Amino acid sequence: MSKSVELIRARVGKAPVKLGLILGSGLGHLAAAVDGVEIPYEHLPGFPEVGVSGHNPNLVIGDLEGVRVAVFGAREHYYENGNPGAMRHALETLRELGAEALIATNAAGSMRSDIQPGDLMLLSDHINFSGLNPLIGEKTDARFVPMTAAHDPEMRAALRAAAAAVGIPLPEGVYAWYSGPSFETPAEIRAIRTLGADAVGMSTVPEVILARFLGLRVAAISTITNMAAGLSTEQISHSHTKAMAPLGAAKLERILRQYLRTQR
Repeated sequence: MSKSVELIRARVGKAPVKLGLILGSGLGHLAAAVDGVEIPYEHLPGFPEVGVSGHNPNLVIGDLEGVRVAVFGAREHYYENGNPGAMRHALETLRELGAEALIATNAAGSMRSDIQPGDLMLLSDHINFSGLNPLIGEKTDARFVPMTAAHDPEMRAALRAAAAAVGIPLPEGVYAWYSGPSFETPAEIRAIRTLGADAVGMSTVPEVILARFLGLRVAAISTITNMAAGLSTEQISHSHTKAMAPLGAAKLERILRQYLRTQR
């Protein structure tokens, strides 16, 4: 048992967690919906050092709609310290706490006219356009993780059903991961649209890979905060991302609550 797990159980008890949730830019307030205990990352050995505004670096463990969850209020991005595996220990801790599945969320730019700022997109698949991988350096053959069904079909179906039940559109699409922190150029956006991407962002893919490596089922949802570079007259910036994220966050919370009601 890791030191982090010992510290967490000393605070919240030994009842197993069922689901983990990683919150993206501007979505950290969703952790407040959980009836539980908040633990700062800085109190947990091996947890990431998060230095991005709009993130809430606390782990919240408790009940949400009758399901015991672990909510990560922030992630460490590759662009912060050059480590694609920065979330590995946090996800290993999640597994040790008993979780079987993970839902990751992010803020993203859309490349589809039918998915606009304020909308949500369920990831059907992803493109690791950065070429980076959190399993580089892993010494065992477990590093050869199959990714054919990385975004769990059953979880996606349940999330689509939850969205339909609360009357919120949840189209599916392919997410492309760029390393950041600079935003993409219009030429880069044209390139990945040609390759089949529907949205673009600077996170999530490393956690999906790590989750599958650790045997966790995984699904992911993007909150669309802008149209990708060259597709609108918006001035893309991190401030804009933080300002727009709450438009989709309320919808996301309703979907997640309905999803959890079906997972009791």
